[in-house]
Amino acid sequence: MKKKAAEREPEFFSSGTNIPTLNYNVYYMKPLEKLGYFLLAFAVGAAVGWLFYGGIGKDAYGQPTNTTRILDIVIPSIVGLIAGKLYIPMRTQSIIEKRRSKLKHQFRDMLDSLTVAVGAGENVLNAFVTAKKELSMQYDGNAYILQELDVIITDMNNAFNVEDILMDFGNRSGIDDIKSFASVFAVSYRKGGNMKDIIRNTHSILSDKMEIGEDIETLVTSNKMEQNIMIVMPVMLIGMIKLSSPDFAANFVTPTGLISTTIALAMFVAAYFIGKKVLAIKL
Repeated sequence: MKKKAAEREPEFFSSGTNIPTLNYNVYYMKPLEKLGYFLLAFAVGAAVGWLFYGGIGKDAYGQPTNTTRILDIVIPSIVGLIAGKLYIPMRTQSIIEKRRSKLKHQFRDMLDSLTVAVGAGENVLNAFVTAKKELSMQYDGNAYILQELDVIITDMNNAFNVEDILMDFGNRSGIDDIKSFASVFAVSYRKGGNMKDIIRNTHSILSDKMEIGEDIETLVTSNKMEQNIMIVMPVMLIGMIKLSSPDFAANFVTPTGLISTTIALAMFVAAYFIGKKVLAIKL
């Protein structure tokens, strides 16, 4: 009996009042969006495949044969398919990370507003309402934090526990700082802790971490640029050689040339992924 395919994690959940809530841990591309990214990666991969492996199977006089024409279609197509398959999950993860980054910055601004509101003596519900009013002047209506504040305020108005609402927000966000805030808030709120100090301290810690992260990002930006240049350089170099010296370029499609080219290409691809992992600094 075949096992049922594992159900994928939903992109949306429902709040206590049945408001759709976004799951920031996943992102599923729409068919046209996925097709667009795939075709883009396929085109780039096919061009690189043709550049590195085009011209295999020429006769003794350097003229293309039927084998050459077939391989000039098959090999770039295979490389393009591989590039498309690899790029889709990479692009998906990039979208998830950018979405979380936006939410994290917006969450910091929310804490700033909450700190002021609670410090002015407002209760928790009114503080969230005030924060939403202030952030509405800063962000457009589709901003993640405004949607989350809608959920928080609506659920609290319907007698749902604010601790549970924030814990749900933290789990859906996939951001450790929001999870930590929700956990500390829940414990302190039940035991009558000083909410003003909790919100202010969380805001201070989060702001410091984000400033450090931005400083580190500035420092590694040049390294990331150098990494991208090093990846593009072999492609440009091969292209220049094939355009300027076709006779020398013929060596690339000899058995020795193909082996050397494949090994070098594999090393550059591996170097790209290793470099990307090294430069991906998380705080």
